[in-house]
Amino acid sequence: MSDSHTYPRDFFLYLLATVTLYVSVVSGLILLFQFINLAFPDPLSDYTQSIRDSIRWAAAMLTVLFPVFAGTTRFLHKDLERNPHKGEYRIRKWLLYLTIFLAGLVIIGDLIALLYNFLNGDLTGRFLLKIIAVLFVTGLVFAYEFWDARRTSFRPTAQHRAMSYGLSVLVIVVIISGFILGGSPFEQRRIRFDERRASDLQELQYQVIEYWIAKGSLPQTINALESPLTGFMPPADPNTGEAYEYKALQKLTFELCATFETTSTSAEKNRPSVYEPFGTVNFWNHEAGRVCFERTIDPDLYKDRLAKPVPMVPIR
Repeated sequence: MSDSHTYPRDFFLYLLATVTLYVSVVSGLILLFQFINLAFPDPLSDYTQSIRDSIRWAAAMLTVLFPVFAGTTRFLHKDLERNPHKGEYRIRKWLLYLTIFLAGLVIIGDLIALLYNFLNGDLTGRFLLKIIAVLFVTGLVFAYEFWDARRTSFRPTAQHRAMSYGLSVLVIVVIISGFILGGSPFEQRRIRFDERRASDLQELQYQVIEYWIAKGSLPQTINALESPLTGFMPPADPNTGEAYEYKALQKLTFELCATFETTSTSAEKNRPSVYEPFGTVNFWNHEAGRVCFERTIDPDLYKDRLAKPVPMVPIR
């Protein structure tokens, strides 16, 4: 007997299965795209650290959401075996055909982009691999959902089991690859410590220059940068708590040192130099271990800001 009525439990289970499917597909595509970015780096825009950040986020989402999707789908399929009439539920039909519709739109857009880039002469290997990845993933979704929407028997077959196991293995391989390429948590923590150290040195450099502008000479010690007016306190190493090393070498030259745990990534080394608002080009690439950065102030960059006598205003 056909029954189009939907119970609240079924409504939310079908909705959960659909949402987790969508997010799993997006996460899987992000992982595949970033794998391609690592294998075929773009010298104009490729930053390894940001790519690995995307890999970690996508791997985390896929690790959590795909099992939820698989478990919910399995539960619903078991329920359909016992109650075949639920195959006619409106919520099931609507969500299945919505997914088919969206997958079809993505495939059509993918083919349009492929043709456009071919005609425009921009059909690089990197772009072609991403197109293939989108076609493969959305094609799987389209084929499975189309089959699920049209079938009348809900008893699992050997072909259905083989497809489910194969898809699960594929997803597991992608997730494991994501964890490997994303870097270990311990290594990422060391990198974050080093990013904080580089940021602290940049702030100290800024404060040294501001001190020189205001007083006309370099501070003799790092503690001279303390200011009760602004509340600035020289930062310390985030892991050991030890003060960073500072030394005034000459009248306009000073040195800042820190002990790093990792080496700057190749992507960071290849980034273009950035001219900071306070007039200094920052180069903070480093090897592991104690590294010193020597900086020389160019007075011409700050001639409009050099300290001038403050006129005395008589009190009336």
